Amino acid sequence: MLRFIIHYGIHFIVPILIGFLFFKDNKIKVILVLLAGIVIDLDHFLADPIFDLNRCSINFHPLHSYWAILLYCILPFFKQTRIIGLALIIHIIADITDCFLI
Repeated sequence: MLRFIIHYGIHFIVPILIGFLFFKDNKIKVILVLLAGIVIDLDHFLADPIFDLNRCSINFHPLHSYWAILLYCILPFFKQTRIIGLALIIHIIADITDCFLI
């Protein structure tokens, strides 16, 4: 249960907190973009089974590969992709944390 709370807390609570604490002017827009980072979980549909509680997503799914993570870490350096990059990094941090808790 603790693993579930930590994993989904990072996926949903952390983006909301970041939006409220650091983006006062556009907080709702930023929060929605940060929450949309979960869309990279669509690559789970390529796996069989689609969901495995004891599988680490990192470097298993294409959008969770080391190459994709490298790209996500480059995105915040450009103003146009800063928030999207942050959203994807938050998602990867949630999944890495989950891997450590398996």
